[in-house]
Amino acid sequence: MNTITKKMSKQEIFALKERVANQIQKESRPQYTFYQIKLRECTITAYTSGKVVFQGKDLDWLAPDTPQQADVYPQAGSDEVGTGDYFGPVVVSATIVEKDRVDVLRSMGIQDSKQINDEKIRQLAPRIKELCPYTILVVSNDKYNQVHQTHNMVDIKCLLHNQAYVNLQQKGYTLPNFLIIDQFVQKSSYYRYLQNQPKVIPDIHFETKAENKYLSVACGSILARNAFLEAWDAMEAKYHFHFEKGAGKQVDLCAQRFVDEFGKSELGHVAKLHFANTKKLK
Repeated sequence: MNTITKKMSKQEIFALKERVANQIQKESRPQYTFYQIKLRECTITAYTSGKVVFQGKDLDWLAPDTPQQADVYPQAGSDEVGTGDYFGPVVVSATIVEKDRVDVLRSMGIQDSKQINDEKIRQLAPRIKELCPYTILVVSNDKYNQVHQTHNMVDIKCLLHNQAYVNLQQKGYTLPNFLIIDQFVQKSSYYRYLQNQPKVIPDIHFETKAENKYLSVACGSILARNAFLEAWDAMEAKYHFHFEKGAGKQVDLCAQRFVDEFGKSELGHVAKLHFANTKKLK
């Protein structure tokens, strides 16, 4: 067990918590602390005195990567969509942005796809494809449900992001020295998931909210969202049925309507069956 202690301001302490929010497995608040959170790699205890203690076997992620700036070009970035939606595929896209494409991309208002409405996504995607080398991986619900029997969601995302960069190489593009993934897992865990893969792209920079900082990740986010929407359109056209996005109560009702009309045997063609929504069906 390794231990690292840092002195941080209250603002930094809560910024740290936000940074790792999607990786928290357990949270408590012992006396004299702001919080104690358990991640896969370590436990973080943030004291009201400003002392923050990191304990775990793997603390490599605390060491900063080689300083990177959003204006380093060329750069390649990747992002995924669909992982939080009960219906529809999982999509990962990676793009390469060259220096001479930056001004025109910025003039188009490129940013994270979650902050752009779907109509704008559909307009931006063809233009990005004209300007940037890209690759898009779409995992259908049938394929996803099959793969998920032996791979969890994080594992699947690791495999897809790695394959997106491999595919860029296979298309004949030279990957830049600076590669970015919108962080969904610690860097050490990412490479652990990939340890048995025949080809692994090394030295990727991981950063939370990267889609708001790096043009290549933002472009990948938009292309992935556009591919997701195209698959969604095809799904609705096939069944002449309106599907709800997300995984909330409206999706529960939608799933029940779908099963009532088409039967449970069709559900695996349109939904991620391991989601809790499936258990709520009659």
